[in-house]
Amino acid sequence: MEAVDVVDLFVPGRVCLLGEHTDWSGGFRRFNKAIDPGATLVTGTNTGLFARCKKHPSMLIVTSTDNDGNQDHCEVAMTLPALLKVAEEGGHFSYICGVAYKMLEEKKIGGLVLDNYRTTLPLKKGLSSSAAVCVLTARALNKLYDLRMTVRGEMEYAYQGELVTPSQCGRLDQACAFGSTPVVMRYNGEFTSVEKAPLAIDLHVVIVDLCAQKSTVEILTGLQAAYPHATTADHRDLHKLFGVTNLDLVARAVKLVTTPVASAEEADAARKELGALLTESQRLFDLYATPLCPSQLTAPVLHRCLSYPAIQPYILGGKGVGSQGDGTAQLLCRDSAAQRIVAEIVKEELSMEPLLLHLRPSSAIQTAVIPAGGFAGRLFPGSHACKTELFPVLDPTDGLCKPLLLHTIEMLLDAGLERVLIVIQEDDLIQFERLLEAPLTASRAAKLPEGRHVTAARKIVDMGRHVEFVFQGQQSGLGHAVYKTRDKVGENPFLLVLGHHLYMSASGRSCVQQMLDAHIVHGPNVIGLKQTPEVDVAQFGTVTGSFVADHVLNVTKVVEKPTASYAKENLHVTGMPPGEYATAFGMYALSADIFPLLEAHVRDDLRDAAGCIGLTPALDQLRQQHGLNGIIVEGERLAIGEPETFVETNSKLLQMYRDKGCPGLGA
Repeated sequence: MEAVDVVDLFVPGRVCLLGEHTDWSGGFRRFNKAIDPGATLVTGTNTGLFARCKKHPSMLIVTSTDNDGNQDHCEVAMTLPALLKVAEEGGHFSYICGVAYKMLEEKKIGGLVLDNYRTTLPLKKGLSSSAAVCVLTARALNKLYDLRMTVRGEMEYAYQGELVTPSQCGRLDQACAFGSTPVVMRYNGEFTSVEKAPLAIDLHVVIVDLCAQKSTVEILTGLQAAYPHATTADHRDLHKLFGVTNLDLVARAVKLVTTPVASAEEADAARKELGALLTESQRLFDLYATPLCPSQLTAPVLHRCLSYPAIQPYILGGKGVGSQGDGTAQLLCRDSAAQRIVAEIVKEELSMEPLLLHLRPSSAIQTAVIPAGGFAGRLFPGSHACKTELFPVLDPTDGLCKPLLLHTIEMLLDAGLERVLIVIQEDDLIQFERLLEAPLTASRAAKLPEGRHVTAARKIVDMGRHVEFVFQGQQSGLGHAVYKTRDKVGENPFLLVLGHHLYMSASGRSCVQQMLDAHIVHGPNVIGLKQTPEVDVAQFGTVTGSFVADHVLNVTKVVEKPTASYAKENLHVTGMPPGEYATAFGMYALSADIFPLLEAHVRDDLRDAAGCIGLTPALDQLRQQHGLNGIIVEGERLAIGEPETFVETNSKLLQMYRDKGCPGLGA
């Protein structure tokens, strides 16, 4: 690793699925070897802290942004006395100063400018937001000053830095240093070991802020009275709970979430067993931990949430979070649809605050790329006044008139993706910002009909928090647009979704979800395909290959917009009807291996007949070097790129809405 001038970082929060309290109980083995080691199963969240960091000669300058976009600022001299003073005062900036203080004690570092420009991690909800801040600080200093620390090293400084503050942190909190990768942490006296436990199944979790009161200090005081030596029967029961019983629960949970599954039925069965484990964990905690602190751990609000009748058909199990008590609960839901229903019930009927988390297999995609920098000449002059991707398209599910782009973003976020990169021309930025970043003025908000329109306005603001813009500079083709996202995508897989189509599923899973599932099973590189008649084949990129499973094609050739005669001669796929071909649907699940190929095309200025740096040549190279599969997507891509198709698509959507017997569009 070399020192850098500027570094962009993302650090997630963490969810402890099982094993809370055993980080400190295992630590007591320093004084009593009869105590069993502790163990926790911890995973990163799909929410976190985004920051841009750079060096400063003598100051620690921090800008912090909360979940609502509100900012706070702090400047501290990069000296031990100044940092220690702020760290010991407590508060948000104390964590950053605590880590900087510990690192300045032992490392040769200068100052730091840390701009936490975006936060999607809820604060004080049992997701270790303070630990994420500490890891963020340690990682920034490590990278900027070329300290060559491992993740474990960053984690240790984050922990030691938080100990300088008034916070009562545990070792497990720093698991967020490992990113989204689930880990098993074991605590044996002074020693902490970490093993990766990559998820093999999706988990849909609702974290519930119970909107009640608890005292972590009182809970810890009551439980830690049993350590290091058990002097009563209750103490011995707690040692067993945090010891051999917990080790068994964690081992069973790890096996369930890491064992590969061959079908959706196997995944459902594993989730069901995990839910039962969570419920059993809570039952045992109530039985053996509550007697040591009944004033806090009886937790009537927590148990009302866990046992609430209306959510039972939709959850597989649940338990308290963190130190337990009436603070936060976690509910494991059957699927994403059940998760949304549970969140609505929790909010509307229990007056509690839900947070939806989608924990996905470790190879799963979290970032989408939408190219939106082109110009639709056939829609001129409309496309001169408004970007084509922002043209209004009726949503047949709710009857709202939405910009085309909003349909796509909504589908991406509903499928669990966390980050959407939109590639645009810089002078078009104002159009996109007006939609996604500028809330309605009070006068306009007052004109909205009550109900779904008001709900949509709130939802758009939330959706905008997941969006980042990338400037293309000049319109140089799809391949060039994708290449411009390289720095933000990094080394991770991503989903490329062309922005000028409306995608509609013909099955119970959205088109995006079908692509994400295919990436896990058939990845790392998957192209979405549509069966297309010969008369239309010249409009789309087209592939050939052989079927290896139902709807799954091993691609052996990729050709950009072939003539009908060329397709007939070279691209027909055995198993498809005569005159039908496999064309690009408009969605691609790709590994970061595409970027070096695109870089070579940009560097050598390799352009097609239209003068553009296309995606198809790099895609065919990717196929040759790393393999490429295709799936026939169960759905439609509806075009709006010409006046006729724009009208036809909206007419079709309007008829779909009316066929459902829905109320008038203005209602």
